[in-house]
Amino acid sequence: MSDWLTAMDDDTQASVLVTVALVEGSGPREAGAKMRVSLDGQVDTIGGGHLELRAVEIAKTMLFTSDTHARLERFALGPSLGQCCGGVVHLAFEYVDASLNALLAALRERRQHDSWKVTALDGEPASALFDVAGSLIAGTGEQAPDTFLRERTAHVAQDSKGRRWLVDPCLAPRAHLTLFGAGHVGAAIVRALAHLPCNITWVDEREGMFPTQLPDNVRIAATDTPEEFVAMAPPSGSFLVMTHSHALDQRLTQAIMEREDAGWFGLIGSHTKRKQFEHRLQARGVPDERIAAMVCPIGMPGIRNKAPAVIAASVACQLLMVWEEAAAAALAAPLRLASASAPRRRPTRAAIHPL
Repeated sequence: MSDWLTAMDDDTQASVLVTVALVEGSGPREAGAKMRVSLDGQVDTIGGGHLELRAVEIAKTMLFTSDTHARLERFALGPSLGQCCGGVVHLAFEYVDASLNALLAALRERRQHDSWKVTALDGEPASALFDVAGSLIAGTGEQAPDTFLRERTAHVAQDSKGRRWLVDPCLAPRAHLTLFGAGHVGAAIVRALAHLPCNITWVDEREGMFPTQLPDNVRIAATDTPEEFVAMAPPSGSFLVMTHSHALDQRLTQAIMEREDAGWFGLIGSHTKRKQFEHRLQARGVPDERIAAMVCPIGMPGIRNKAPAVIAASVACQLLMVWEEAAAAALAAPLRLASASAPRRRPTRAAIHPL
């Protein structure tokens, strides 16, 4: 996940977690964006500018005064802050005490699983972490409601007693890339994607080609049978083929084409290489629409520089466009996180409803 979760795991360092709880109109960051503020500085960003400056001031005041109560502050970007976005942003401020720090530690352990963090914005401090079934994972479960709408962005809701809660989905990355090839371009692509919301399986036959230090979102596979990792990839996962061998590229391409549920597929190479592969795939009976979906050459149109770092930047943009389109499509059907019939570890209380 982002630095806001991983960069301050020392429970002796006091900090405040700032979350974009709601955006009305245009804002510099989306709902759910976060930063952590300590007396020494900050990690991550809620968009910069005067809004972030004011948020840091408020957070440091909370730290100086040991104010442990969460709060929700409203900022009109144009009239009060002079920012050209012109919208209204609501920020939630949470003092990271021992209880919340333990909750964040549990969240770090669940980075590959969906979690929902619920924080009281009124009254005594209370926060809880739930899994997809609505079961309590960590936090002050005696106070926090465990029934609420499952939404893909952070929002503020209100329970039957009028108490406001920040409902903050902390979702595992949906995007997965299986990258074949640990050469210069493959290594550059891994570096370009290191801090982006995705998981990467990096495959090559040559174990010595992998660097000793890897980003947290990368898993390596040194194997003599790389085709197996085509079958092991998740449904709708992305594939990128750029090995040291055209023959291996061909075998991997064939295996990817045989997966009906494969997602975006990019193959490094020229237009000439594409024509050769198209001819061989057609001879093997691959449908024309599957062949047409193969991206080769890779990268954004108009970028001709072939330096590995340039190719990596271009392909990273290409993948982000694919992944954001898929994420937008996933927003179409809001679901209820927990229902009255779902099993729970504690009694059900009143639901909270979005404001």
